[in-house]
Amino acid sequence: MKTDTVDADGKARSRHMFRALRHPNFRLFLSGQSISLIGTWMQRTAMSWLVYRLTDSTVLLGVVAFADQVPTFFLSPLAGVFIDRWNRHRVLIVTQTLALLQALTVAVLILTGTIAVWHIIVLSLFLGTVNAFDMPTRQAFVVKMVDDRGDLANAIALNSSMVHVARMVGPSAAGIIVGAFGEGVCFLINAASYVAVILSLLLMKIVHIEPNGKKMDVVEGLKEGFGYAFGFAPIRAILLLIAWVSLLGMPYMVLMPVFARDILHGGPRTLGFLMGASGVGALTAALYLASRRTVLGLGRKIAMACALLSASLIAFSQSRSFWLSTILLLAAGFGTIVQITSSNTIIQTLVEEDKRGRVMAIFAMAFMGMVPFGCLLEGKLASLLGASNTLLINSACCILAAILFARKLPSLREIVRPIYVKMGIIREY
Repeated sequence: MKTDTVDADGKARSRHMFRALRHPNFRLFLSGQSISLIGTWMQRTAMSWLVYRLTDSTVLLGVVAFADQVPTFFLSPLAGVFIDRWNRHRVLIVTQTLALLQALTVAVLILTGTIAVWHIIVLSLFLGTVNAFDMPTRQAFVVKMVDDRGDLANAIALNSSMVHVARMVGPSAAGIIVGAFGEGVCFLINAASYVAVILSLLLMKIVHIEPNGKKMDVVEGLKEGFGYAFGFAPIRAILLLIAWVSLLGMPYMVLMPVFARDILHGGPRTLGFLMGASGVGALTAALYLASRRTVLGLGRKIAMACALLSASLIAFSQSRSFWLSTILLLAAGFGTIVQITSSNTIIQTLVEEDKRGRVMAIFAMAFMGMVPFGCLLEGKLASLLGASNTLLINSACCILAAILFARKLPSLREIVRPIYVKMGIIREY
């Protein structure tokens, strides 16, 4: 009898963890993206190795990463205004098609032996511009694929799980393929992988998507979006912490080729395993969050996760052991995703529907938009202080931010509580 009870409990937990998959459109999206994102992470790993192989420059590693992500900082807020007006389903089809063309172009340039650093920078800027529209659109579109709002948090966590399964598999596969066939094959595989997500989008049965934004001037729409996001203390605090960690903590990935080759004395496979370890931690975190039944307590987990990320990177910066470095990056990946996914879930729960596109665009600006500035900063500091010292200093700054956020939590809970009571998340006695 006890065994039967344990089995029943296990099945119940499994059903709960994957409950958002009962929505057909979300199932299609998850299956298509899971294939596409493996290609994306293969391309990212191959790109960083290609740049470092061609230039031996940490500064240019930072420049390329900057070019890839800086459009998100400048264009995402503007994109958010239009996302609240446009058909988000069609926008995603267009952005995924453009990303396919970018990957195919880079592959041709590499395989024909004509690739140059300026090609990489220009094409990275192009992809960054596409992503400035794609990322906030995908975030805002999740709610359209899940009919039951109670499954939204689970859908966000499963979406994050998918990203980090790819993050675990893609870099490791890229390390092997780059070592055997060169970087160009990784870009070809990525281009082919976009077909899966485009097909999944075309197969979706979207009955009707009504633009939610008010008919207003673009500048007025921008002001309303920023005023709403930064005028509401809980969302403001989350966005500021994300922006700070994205500037100083998350750009550690840009230095991975330096750690892999010069500090740990490895090659493309070492780089792939290091990045893959971070992906394992990230996947573990996403599955853990998917198993949660409520958004309550996520604020505290944001602070703890930020501290874990920072402490892990401080230790990693001083490690000279491959296996210890791998374990520390696993912990860093776990902390990163608990912070980001928990932040995303709280914001998506609190935000008003007619401002969702703009607020998620500001989220993208804080999350991905600050990373390129961090990449430039880390690349330059690494050339002056060394990669280890740079990571040590920046990670220590992130721990201070986690402490400040934790001190604000009691006052933020008081603001959020009436909203959760109204939504039925908290019962009022």
